[in-house]
Amino acid sequence: MELPVTSYGESGTPVVVMHGLFGSGRNWMTAARRLADSHRVFAFDLRNHGSSPHVPTMSYPEMAEDVRETIAGLGVGPVALVGHSMGGKTAMLTALTHPEVVERLIVVDAAPVAYPPAFVEYAKAMRSADLTNIKRRADVDAQLVDAVESPGTRAFLLQNLILDESGARWRPNLEVIEAALPAISGWPDVTGTYTGPTLFIYGGKSDYVRADHRPTIQSYFPQAQYAEIPEAGHWVHAERLDDFLTTLTPFLT
Repeated sequence: MELPVTSYGESGTPVVVMHGLFGSGRNWMTAARRLADSHRVFAFDLRNHGSSPHVPTMSYPEMAEDVRETIAGLGVGPVALVGHSMGGKTAMLTALTHPEVVERLIVVDAAPVAYPPAFVEYAKAMRSADLTNIKRRADVDAQLVDAVESPGTRAFLLQNLILDESGARWRPNLEVIEAALPAISGWPDVTGTYTGPTLFIYGGKSDYVRADHRPTIQSYFPQAQYAEIPEAGHWVHAERLDDFLTTLTPFLT
């Protein structure tokens, strides 16, 4: 299916940016506006996130096909494809299975490996929150404290809460996302290589891209380069935006 897209910039080479789990294209707004000085930037909402349709399944092959179809529908390919975390895995699989739409690949704090299942408690806490008569995000924040200790992480999750005249509700399809978390934490059985220019940007305070991942990365992406943002954790582009753009921008040109 074609995904919702937010566009930035009027000219320049096309860049597609993709969010991670529980995110949306809006997470890339600040970075996209700065990149739009020299590029046409397209921020995607991946399936069951943001304003994308709620559908009953959510696998990386399906998400990669969504990305291919959306790029084809925009008529702008091949593109520089940028993805963070879950979006990074989606970007990698898109490059491996649909290389014709990917001119170059940038993966932000993710590797083509299976990680231990994570975020299950976040999804459960969000689903179990009582949204009856909720008027303020702070009321839901208080319900998430036991499962989500970090105030910053709770604030990130609460970006998914819609508050309007009809009441409070979650924007993502939490039931399907929770069921899909084992697959999202994993990596599909895929063969082949993507031989285009590839850059892995990762946080020095994160362990999502480790030295022992590099042989696997090189087996899929033989042209892979690596750039560490020392003071960043997993949300590299949010935590150290200037450093991230200083690293990313030369690679795009």
